[in-house]
Amino acid sequence: MYADDDVIDFEDEMFEEDFEDEGFEIYEPEEPDYIYAIRPNKTQIKQEIAAIAAFAEKIVTLTSSQLNALELAEPLHLAVREAAVMPHKGARKRQLKYITAALRKLDVAALEEKVARLTYTSAHSVREHHQAEQWRDRLVNDTAHAALTQLLDQFPHADRQYIHQLQRNAKKEATAHKPPKSARLLYQYLKTLFANTTYEKEHADIMDYPDADFAP
Repeated sequence: MYADDDVIDFEDEMFEEDFEDEGFEIYEPEEPDYIYAIRPNKTQIKQEIAAIAAFAEKIVTLTSSQLNALELAEPLHLAVREAAVMPHKGARKRQLKYITAALRKLDVAALEEKVARLTYTSAHSVREHHQAEQWRDRLVNDTAHAALTQLLDQFPHADRQYIHQLQRNAKKEATAHKPPKSARLLYQYLKTLFANTTYEKEHADIMDYPDADFAP
């Protein structure tokens, strides 16, 4: 939880001045040589800053590999990494202000799209990992082939013979206290099976197109 003095108040009339007092530049995009019918007001600017600050908080929680995928400039990349390990105190608040000011100079919408793809892929990977683990354990511990039958009912395109061979070998390895080579291969096959099935379901509108539609 943030302490009261650590919360960034975007309703404060002196918010932009606060940035300047801390030594951070407030980026104002250059305007073209024509006059706007309606100029952005203070409220709109505060809302934009608040949205970017929320995004700054989000990228601070990314993993190292996810952060690397954003390909941020080195100073900003290092600032995000430093903020990730800072306690929720004044120093972190100032660091987030710096990150927010730096992000205002970038195409934040494009970065938000990248982060959405990264976190979406990560969530699916975790789900498929747990699903593969659970099915592997059920298959290895199954004594009446019920688990294999249930698996094939849900995934009829799975390779029954290959799964059954790995299942049998994994049981023998467990009984003989040998390294679980077959159990690992079974896990890898199941994870690939679930990942491919997820892709096919989520891209059914593409997968269902007849081949003729793509002919030159």
